[in-house]
Amino acid sequence: MQVTGKVVVVTGGANGIGKALCEAFHSAGASKVVVADMDSSNARAVAATVDGAAFKCDVAQEKDIAHVIDETERQFGPIALFCSNAGIGGGFDPMSVNAGGASDEPWQRSWAIHVMAHVYAARHLVPRMKARGGGYFLNTISAAGLLSQVGSPAYSTTKHAAVGFAENLAISHKAHNIKVSILCPQGVDTNMLRSIPKGPQSGDGDLAPEQVAKDVLAGLDQETFLILPHPQVLGYMRKKTENYDRWIGGMAKIQAKMRDEFGK
Repeated sequence: MQVTGKVVVVTGGANGIGKALCEAFHSAGASKVVVADMDSSNARAVAATVDGAAFKCDVAQEKDIAHVIDETERQFGPIALFCSNAGIGGGFDPMSVNAGGASDEPWQRSWAIHVMAHVYAARHLVPRMKARGGGYFLNTISAAGLLSQVGSPAYSTTKHAAVGFAENLAISHKAHNIKVSILCPQGVDTNMLRSIPKGPQSGDGDLAPEQVAKDVLAGLDQETFLILPHPQVLGYMRKKTENYDRWIGGMAKIQAKMRDEFGK
């Protein structure tokens, strides 16, 4: 897919990877880049630099996503590419005292943002895309959705669920010319990465958001389902499936190391 002349929406577009995506799409010739974010001030600032538009949007709320879609198409035309990019990094416990956690709140918030936001976007856009002969979804997930996330069961679990939904979205609507890509980086130098405890995600080559955005443009051009800015993730995936027990043992060693470091 080429974004030249296309209308693109990016949720979580006010900062980090989302901001870099907005800038990359604008540079690639998108006709309009819509920046959707809870941080309306930064969303407007990003939109101003890319000759775009900004909407305040809490992706955990279906009505907000529906509003962004309705208003974007009313004002600027059909959405060709919807980037469901917003995410949070809460619920991290380096000591992993109890994988079940102490309350439902981090699970519910992660589920709403990392899973249901993707569902809501599809719910409101798939009928429109089917009617006009196609469209594209880019869902920012994480290598944690393919591997795991030591120290955050809620993050890991919901990111796995996001991969599962994207797979089904691609399978269900391939016949309708609706394409799907998932973006699954490891560490990216963003406010979210800096806000969570150091772990394996930040020790394997952190990338700049701008580099990730370049990788996204290349992935969209090739229309590949899986976009891996950190190519080593593919090797980790293969090791995981080749010997699950050995992989669990290796991840448990990383967990033990984290406990030692944070328990001092």
